[in-house]
Amino acid sequence: MQNPHVRRAGLGLIAACSITVLAACSSSSTPAAESSASTAPATEAAAAAGARVAVAYEGGILVLDGETLETVADLDSEEFTRLNPAGDDRHVMVTTSEGFQLLDTAAGTSGEPELTDIVFPADTPGHVVRHAGKTVLYADGTSDTTVLETADLASSDGMPETETIPGVEAHHGVSIVLEDGTFLTTVGDADGRTGIEVRDASGAVTATNDQCPGVHGEGTAENEVVVFGCENGALVYDGGEITKLEAPDQPYGRMGNAWVSETSPIIVGDYKDDRDAEGYLLHRVALIDTEAKTLDVVDLPEGVEYTFRGVARGPDDLAYMIASDGAIHVLDPGTGELTASYPVVDAWESPVEWQDPHPAITVAGDIAYVTDPAADSIHAVDLTTGEVVATGELDVTPNEIAVAAS
Repeated sequence: MQNPHVRRAGLGLIAACSITVLAACSSSSTPAAESSASTAPATEAAAAAGARVAVAYEGGILVLDGETLETVADLDSEEFTRLNPAGDDRHVMVTTSEGFQLLDTAAGTSGEPELTDIVFPADTPGHVVRHAGKTVLYADGTSDTTVLETADLASSDGMPETETIPGVEAHHGVSIVLEDGTFLTTVGDADGRTGIEVRDASGAVTATNDQCPGVHGEGTAENEVVVFGCENGALVYDGGEITKLEAPDQPYGRMGNAWVSETSPIIVGDYKDDRDAEGYLLHRVALIDTEAKTLDVVDLPEGVEYTFRGVARGPDDLAYMIASDGAIHVLDPGTGELTASYPVVDAWESPVEWQDPHPAITVAGDIAYVTDPAADSIHAVDLTTGEVVATGELDVTPNEIAVAAS
């Protein structure tokens, strides 16, 4: 077991920016999407859409142009849906009551967005993981894992070929497949979740760990080191070995979500030290060094709090957090310091339920997309300058968000 550490974030350089909205301007090099397609190959290439942003709202999904944030499509769906990038820079997995439904945003094409008829069946669909050219879907109601080649999403006219890895006992879990075929999956049942199991490409169990109560979330760092969050720390899988990292707060110091870069050895995780705390705002962050096998906890400055929707990795492997004060705060995972702050939305409070709309952030290249449910809008922020480069005024209240972009 490794010794935990506690650090406090310094404010470092705080760079404020004006919120002048330039609705049709962006520093992105991606060309703006055209509204019509052409049969001529050169024209079709020129008309191909750039990034697309999918925004879930009550009863539907908007698809927005990633540069202007204008609405490209408004698609009917269920009352509450979750959105996850499918991994191919074009499609989004929409979590519905039937399973994972495929949304074609038409990013990178001259086509029209479509909520397709392709549904990967799942009893209580949960986590979506993208890694090593595979998209992995987890069904909480059965603990079955569905694996498909990510590239097949674009090349197939119908349902892509899939492999189903049967589960053992139903629980809210997650799985991942590594480049060599190694399969990692959580272990649990109706009474709780306890740890992970590792299988080789033939299906043989090669490692297990049951010292991870409430195991939740997964992230893969540089060199395919995988981290799973626990209610008292984290598990790190590295080259066939599982290491348990203890949280500094015992018996409860929970990490349940991991924000990763596959070019960085450091994982940024959420952190909660009070099991009975009301609301969903968090004021501490976990930093896991997958090389040193250490878990540090950073205390954020007063007034800077976030939720599970509020953190993303972006340029230079930094972490970008839309906090309750309405600003994007830039966190250097290597030092635990906040290095900049960019005002974006008004201050906000914790949602009553986790499903309720509240500010969310996702990043594509140098652009962060931030939802503003209180104003029924969405903003694009250039992370190299902190400037709000576009704002989309919506006729609905945005909830979850996902971006499709190369």
